[in-house]
Amino acid sequence: MLELLAARAPRLDRALKKIARQSGVVVLLDGTLVRTRRCTGRRTGDGNRPNYSGKHKAHGLPFLALTDERGNLAWISAAKPGRSSEITTARHNKITTRLREAGLDALADLGFIGPDDDPDYPVIATGRRASRGHPLTAAQKEANRLVSRERAANEHGFADLKNWRILSKVRMNAIHATTLLRALLVLTNAEVSR
Repeated sequence: MLELLAARAPRLDRALKKIARQSGVVVLLDGTLVRTRRCTGRRTGDGNRPNYSGKHKAHGLPFLALTDERGNLAWISAAKPGRSSEITTARHNKITTRLREAGLDALADLGFIGPDDDPDYPVIATGRRASRGHPLTAAQKEANRLVSRERAANEHGFADLKNWRILSKVRMNAIHATTLLRALLVLTNAEVSR
């Protein structure tokens, strides 16, 4: 049953085409870490290391998600080991190429600075990051606030997905976690669209 629901989850190219058909011009891109239970035992200790996220200081599996401008989840990536960053996952899924093919742009957080393969015409818009000797100007701070305000809908989409209590019982198996989250995506979209 779970596999049948997961099979109904849209693929990345189909989700982007659907958003483009609905006169969308921007998608919201973000990543999240689904915390997992750590395997215990003498032999499984080394198997936990790839799933440890140094950023979150916890074991888990990161996922990328695309939402439309209203915060409706459109697509979820496959699970990666916890040590994978958001940029690595975006490059693995060829997000920038797929966005260009669909004629869409994306808004993302500061974790997505740099995955664009064409720096002259970036597809993923992020905020600006201050450096040690170069603080942000007032205009850059205002631009960061605008990007954050538009991205808030993406966080609501993740909140709808993470409401499912079954996610608190996920183990380390990335294939099972991917199937589970894609099935929950289908159920969440059916529940939210009512």
